[in-house]
Amino acid sequence: MENSAKENLTKRILPQSQRRFLPTDEASLGFGDIFSDHMFKMDYYDGRWRSPRLEPFAPLSVSPAAMGLHYAQLIFEGLKCYRRQDGRLALFRPRDNFARLANSAHRMCIPDFDQALLLEALKELLVVDQNWVPGSPGTSLYIRPFIVATEPHLGVRPAHEYLLMIITGPVGPYYPEGFAPIKIYVEPQYSRAAPGGVGQVKAAANYAASLFATEEAHRQGFTQLLWLDACEHKYVEEVGSMNMFFVIDEEIVTSPIGGTVLPGITRDSVITLASDWGLKVAERPLSIGEIIEAKKNHRLKEAFGAGTAAVISPVGQLRYKGEDHIVANGVVGNLTQRFYDEITGIQYGGRPDPHDWVTLI
Repeated sequence: MENSAKENLTKRILPQSQRRFLPTDEASLGFGDIFSDHMFKMDYYDGRWRSPRLEPFAPLSVSPAAMGLHYAQLIFEGLKCYRRQDGRLALFRPRDNFARLANSAHRMCIPDFDQALLLEALKELLVVDQNWVPGSPGTSLYIRPFIVATEPHLGVRPAHEYLLMIITGPVGPYYPEGFAPIKIYVEPQYSRAAPGGVGQVKAAANYAASLFATEEAHRQGFTQLLWLDACEHKYVEEVGSMNMFFVIDEEIVTSPIGGTVLPGITRDSVITLASDWGLKVAERPLSIGEIIEAKKNHRLKEAFGAGTAAVISPVGQLRYKGEDHIVANGVVGNLTQRFYDEITGIQYGGRPDPHDWVTLI
């Protein structure tokens, strides 16, 4: 499969004289604003995927009537490539990302694709643009695979034509403040996803639905917004870019995957590592009331988010209905730090990889 994928892949590569350069000041990379020289594309029409290719990064040409622009038939993934101390490039759990993209495609009525071909195409893209992978601590190359409906048609039904792409770009830490406790606003009114909807997939519509309430939280000085369930506005679900974990007594609690919470790959990594370390993890409904009561009784030890962009993000404050609750005295908790050190250590090659999560390029 891998050899055939490489043989079918065509390349149109820029000469060195036309290539751009990674900024020399890697500390100023930011997140999501700079893009590498090349991208991967593949088209779906007449019942199958066609023409996998690498070509220069450039604007797209699509019809104003492209169905993805009107009916949000658009899904995506996010993963990273890391430059290790020995100079080698490493991907973290890429097969899991492509498997999740396939699950999203199924839920959004998008045709299935060859995951092995996509992984090989990504490897080839990284080889071509390897100079775009930064090497400073905390930096990486962000990778965005996505699929969008391109058929020119106005009418609510699954499209018959699609574009699958991978673009990349160098990034610094997701939060400019770095690995430091963040402030989270608990949303009491608006909802991100409802049972029976598409909250469990990385559909663009989920993120559009989150913008209004998230912007209000930002205006109030909060880094992220924590969503509660859509039915009762009682049970914790996730924040906009991370799954959430709460350490209550000696138990690590996270919301179950039940259709409204994204099955995060970093989330799964945390649960796996906790099991390796003999720690107790519970995937169960957790109400905001239980969290606040645990805080008041000094049973809430730590809280942190887990996601590809930030990896592990310590939480230092929760605000719910006008009342602030300081977590872990507003500093990074020991367990939070341990998960961050272990996962980033595996990603950058400083620690063993017992679960074969890393794919070297």
